[in-house]
Amino acid sequence: MIEPTLNYVLCPGAASAAGPHGGALTRPPAQHRMAYWEWNGTGNPAHPHVVVCVHGLTRQGRDFDTLARALSRHARVICPDVVGRGQSDWLADPAGYQIPQYVADMLALLGQLQQQAPVQTLDWVGTSMGGLIGMALCGQPGLGVPDEPSASAETSVTAVGSLWPLAVPVRRLVLNDVGPAIEWLALQRIGQYLGAPVRFDSLQQAADAMWVISSSFGPHTPEQWLELSRPMVRALPDGGLALHYDPAIAQAFRSMTPEASAAGALQLWQLYDRIRARTLLLRGAQSDLLAPETADAMTRRGPRAKRVEFEGVGHAPTLMAQDQVSAVTNFLLAPQETVPA
Repeated sequence: MIEPTLNYVLCPGAASAAGPHGGALTRPPAQHRMAYWEWNGTGNPAHPHVVVCVHGLTRQGRDFDTLARALSRHARVICPDVVGRGQSDWLADPAGYQIPQYVADMLALLGQLQQQAPVQTLDWVGTSMGGLIGMALCGQPGLGVPDEPSASAETSVTAVGSLWPLAVPVRRLVLNDVGPAIEWLALQRIGQYLGAPVRFDSLQQAADAMWVISSSFGPHTPEQWLELSRPMVRALPDGGLALHYDPAIAQAFRSMTPEASAAGALQLWQLYDRIRARTLLLRGAQSDLLAPETADAMTRRGPRAKRVEFEGVGHAPTLMAQDQVSAVTNFLLAPQETVPA
């Protein structure tokens, strides 16, 4: 069975010494390390087709194991742990846990991949927050794989395009249960548990607790849910388990107001309308984060996304069920002329 390798890229922004992975104690000044999992079953370590899969707010790159295995026979599949999550460093300044920093980190990652082996075809799969990052990358003309893997983070999403001269744009974009407008009630729901201090005595106890707040992900077998939960925890010195992410990611999230959310939606719609990549929109039919009206508008505006919905699923599809995996693989691997405009 194909398994991933764990790799790292240095990104702009100082690491926290309090993080569980060494952080500021071992990193160059004003830099942090982002982890990423690479899947490659093509037999060619320099395969020119790269698919980047980016997770949601509280998740990590191993969420994509099922999808990555399916895609890895055809492409290099790169699944980063966004900074503050998984095997990545935590940030010294929690204010950095926002989209501009994440975009800067992804550009550093793309630059490193480009240096390792020229990227000829670049696709993006983004769940929730990962989709917002994808929109920020794709919604700026000329933005794509950078020629240089180092720069400083910008302070707004629309400024990210000035970081590097760029070469390869995203060809196909998959947005998993996310759009430019995010329902305020869903943000409030997420804010109720985000960053809360928790300790578990066992993986099963952690999995049970996470299911309480994540049952909207849809039907999963106990074995599937346990595997999804395994990378979601880290060991504590006393033998217990804690959630994998930096609790400080909640600070920027909780500073959000309805007015700021509305202003952000206007900016994201501007980015969405400029997307040139062929776009597939996945939606959980019972999603409380992506409203049907927003999904409808996304099929008419900008890249005019092709829309696929999954019954019995809310926010967000985990891309483990066969119909979900097939929707993504068929879209990404279809010959160019067969992808609907």
